[in-house]
Amino acid sequence: MTSSRGHQGAHGAGQIVEQLNNQAEAAEQIQGSNEVDQDIQAAANEHISELDEIFNNDNDSD
Repeated sequence: MTSSRGHQGAHGAGQIVEQLNNQAEAAEQIQGSNEVDQDIQAAANEHISELDEIFNNDNDSD
């Protein structure tokens, strides 16, 4: 169970990102990958890492 509304939102956002990544992987397996797709995936992963750092630091202060 989550402790705050913000944490619930972050958890939900994480699930959405995971689902979109799964869909992207499935599409790549079917269609193949191109450079634009790879750039988008790299940028998405970069932002996820930044958000993880923010949320991990926020949770550490509890």
